[in-house]
Amino acid sequence: MAAETLAHIPAETKRNALQRIWKARWAYIFIAPAFIPFLIFIVYPLMEGLRLSFYQAGINPDNWVFIGLQNYINLTQDSVFKISVANTLLYVMIIVPAAIVLTLFTAVIIHPLGKGPQSFIRMAFYMPVVSGGVILGMVWIWIFNRDYGLLNYVLETLGLFEVLGIGRVGWLSGTGTALVSLSIVVISWTLGQPLILFLAALGGIPEELYDAAKIDGANSWNAFWRITLPLLRPTTLFVFVTQTMGVFQIFVVILLMTQGGPANATQSIVYRIYEHGFLFFKFGYAAAMGVILLIIVSAVAVVQFKLLGREVHY
Repeated sequence: MAAETLAHIPAETKRNALQRIWKARWAYIFIAPAFIPFLIFIVYPLMEGLRLSFYQAGINPDNWVFIGLQNYINLTQDSVFKISVANTLLYVMIIVPAAIVLTLFTAVIIHPLGKGPQSFIRMAFYMPVVSGGVILGMVWIWIFNRDYGLLNYVLETLGLFEVLGIGRVGWLSGTGTALVSLSIVVISWTLGQPLILFLAALGGIPEELYDAAKIDGANSWNAFWRITLPLLRPTTLFVFVTQTMGVFQIFVVILLMTQGGPANATQSIVYRIYEHGFLFFKFGYAAAMGVILLIIVSAVAVVQFKLLGREVHY
């Protein structure tokens, strides 16, 4: 069918297409160092994962059995996977808005400061990003420890436990506090990049707009809502989408601090994929979870672009 279609293309059109490709050969050469690894490490694994999701696959490829959609049918009956999906959505709804609000208002507050204070605050917020999840995870495990953790010590010193009539809290061992505790950890090490992006975007807003707003009698709050926030819409959209994708892949903090517990209260989709793929060696089942995750993330990204990208010019 493809050969017949190509046969109907006039020779002149084919020749022009080849000439355009030849003229742009240097462009293709320059993008090859990035495009070839993209094909090898992104596109190929994606296609292989999709293919693997239709198999009952273990360690030995010789024993793989094609089972069609059975893995997906089994997922609909997997209560723990349903919990992991719900938990992942909770992580997104807690972490993403909190991170955006905190970094946006922090950027607005420190933007009028000089370059020195700005650079120091940038470094302070970005330090957790480059410190490594293992180091930060160990620090937060100590902070949340029930018996000798810093958080319980501070709250006890302030007398809050006595006021509330409760004892020391096991922040990572309680089903009601574990997910929120992990969300706080993730928020603490994801503020660096959005803050830098918002500061850069604020630097691109002309000061003349704020001067005109002052002449018209607008206060700082009105200027923020009428000038700053609308002009930050492209950056906000970018941060919103990238942060959402990142939180949907939450894994390291769960592996280090709770291993999905207690009672699956902190399970996430990626951690569930890790369990089935690298602990239980059910590669096909794990691949099916990965496909579901891809569908969910893509759907959420489309909704975000539809709702937030109406006035953004790409």
